[in-house]
Amino acid sequence: MATRVLILGGGFGGIHAALELERRLGVDADVEVTLVSRDNFFLFTPMLHEVAACDVELTNIVNPIRKLLARTRSFVGTVEGIDLAARQVTVAHGYDRHTHALSYDHLVLALGATTNFFGLPGVAEHALPVKSLADGLALRNQVIGHLEEAATECAAPERDALLTFVVAGGGFAGVETIAGLNDFVRESLRFFPTLDGGRIRMVLITPEDLILPELGPKLGAYAQRKLAARGVEIVSRGRVKGAAPGVVELADGRRIHACTLIWTAGLAANPLVAALPLPSKNGRVVVNRYLEVEGHPGVWALGDGAVVPDPATGGSCPPTAQHAIRQGRTLAVNLAAALVGGRRRPFRFRTLGQLAAIGRRTGVARILGVNFSGFVAWWLWRTVYLSKLPRLEKKVRVGLDWTLDLMFAKDFTQVPSVPLRRVR
Repeated sequence: MATRVLILGGGFGGIHAALELERRLGVDADVEVTLVSRDNFFLFTPMLHEVAACDVELTNIVNPIRKLLARTRSFVGTVEGIDLAARQVTVAHGYDRHTHALSYDHLVLALGATTNFFGLPGVAEHALPVKSLADGLALRNQVIGHLEEAATECAAPERDALLTFVVAGGGFAGVETIAGLNDFVRESLRFFPTLDGGRIRMVLITPEDLILPELGPKLGAYAQRKLAARGVEIVSRGRVKGAAPGVVELADGRRIHACTLIWTAGLAANPLVAALPLPSKNGRVVVNRYLEVEGHPGVWALGDGAVVPDPATGGSCPPTAQHAIRQGRTLAVNLAAALVGGRRRPFRFRTLGQLAAIGRRTGVARILGVNFSGFVAWWLWRTVYLSKLPRLEKKVRVGLDWTLDLMFAKDFTQVPSVPLRRVR
């Protein structure tokens, strides 16, 4: 009977673990690898804000898993239960959400993290996260819908709220999201002659003194000046206290009348993984330097849902895509060694750099300790991420989107989302 490897999660860590296992194991008939993913595609999340801002088409930053993985079995479904004692995972799929029990010999936990609303009243109900393709599409549709509604005469009493967009979180996701939306909304105004550009309000709330604290004070201050010059209000040392229809409440008592609140302010451990009887820290599974869960043979973990030791700092690795990619490869090397023999490899990786696009063909970046800003940083952002986007076909499509964006106005068509219907 073949050894069964079950990878849970189709994000950066899970996909790259499967790719490396295919390379290491070849056509070994004694090992059966299955990847379980909620979606049938891999989403390149660093470009998600470009979908929301209509810079690229939504299907161009996703890759079908079956095109990426030649020999790995793909199972599209939602993980509903993990039984470590029985070595089984319960997965629901299909229109009727029936379940399957998938058995394993080796289990790779790569389910990532979920959006953390910190239990703030009304935030989970009224805020839009930016984590999935559906989130990007929902944000795009809402922004365009609010422009259309604000352009009508009957919307006069709530026009200011419709034209106010609040982003909570001053990290990479928040800054890139508000920068892209700011460009998109202001460039679209020429098609809405009844709207006054002076009534557009973009608000970025950050708990820090400066945005992008990961890049240091110099680049953070540069990005803050650029965004402020383009009409973005930055609330430093600010925190969202709660939300209600049309209102965002801040901890200092201020109330912002806004119909759009975008949430990029935190991640929480996947509740399914956090509930497992495994060594954990704040709901994230603790692993050793080989990505194994000690005391639980055959269980591995990586990515946002794992605490991976960082020998360079003595702490744990940050939850970034570049770490998840390398963790996936290292885990696959060690898993292959456990299956067919070979030398294990401890995980070691130091961040190569961090980049952020801040709109209007400007950016900030720190690569190998060197700071870049302005057009050069923006060019580096696009070059690096285009090179990381899987498959030549998608690279070409995104490159064409970016080229067309230089020549034509952004497309502000709402894309309707309709439920799937099955005809029996």
